Amino acid sequence: MAGFKAALINEIEKLYKKKKVLVAVIISLIFIILGQLSIIALRNGFGLRGVSSMDFPILVLSVVANTILPLFTALVTIDSFSGEFSHNTMKISLTRPISRLKFFTAKLTAIILFVLANLVFVMIFSIIAGLLFNSNSFTLKGIIRILLSYTVTLMPMIVLSLIIAFFTNIIKSSVGVFFLSIFVFIVFKALEIIFYRYSGLFFTSMINWYTLWIMDNIPFFKILRQFILMLSYDIILFTGSYYLFDKKDF
Repeated sequence: MAGFKAALINEIEKLYKKKKVLVAVIISLIFIILGQLSIIALRNGFGLRGVSSMDFPILVLSVVANTILPLFTALVTIDSFSGEFSHNTMKISLTRPISRLKFFTAKLTAIILFVLANLVFVMIFSIIAGLLFNSNSFTLKGIIRILLSYTVTLMPMIVLSLIIAFFTNIIKSSVGVFFLSIFVFIVFKALEIIFYRYSGLFFTSMINWYTLWIMDNIPFFKILRQFILMLSYDIILFTGSYYLFDKKDF
């Protein structure tokens, strides 16, 4: 356990020092500010009501979860694996007294913590932005809906990070993995439209899993079905990715 903890701290420090984290924070803030300014412009220019302070964070999540969050999850995952493969720094990390399984798990855990931190950051600042411009609509129920939405969004992002980790252990090139990830994402989005009856099977549709949790009548069976499906994805992808990682000759 001590070896895993040391490896995890090391991976978190490496992520913290990368410029991608700062860029993710800046772009997230820009999304929040532009979103709130757009709502104000619509309300003042066209007389539209806009959204309440409790609906604004959900609106931000719907945009962020389908754009910048998958993008930065992909970039961080690629950098953690393919980046170190190409710079031959993976070999140095593996000289420590730690098993490959613990090292591999520490890397994935650090990526998941990055995604979680990004979600928490966006949630907090979108709530603040919503309250600054429409504090009258603040409710406890609204806060619970927001917390729930942002929390459950973490799980589909874990699936995405494992898919990309799987690709990084097949393709050495960071650029190759990045474009392959984009291609696969677009293909699955297209398949959602073409085979709309089976769209729930594609991992891209799971990004909006949070919408099921905030319905007036929560579809528990559908939530459970998607949870089991995502858990299956996680187990298969983790096993496959670790198998390829373990077989690599660094």
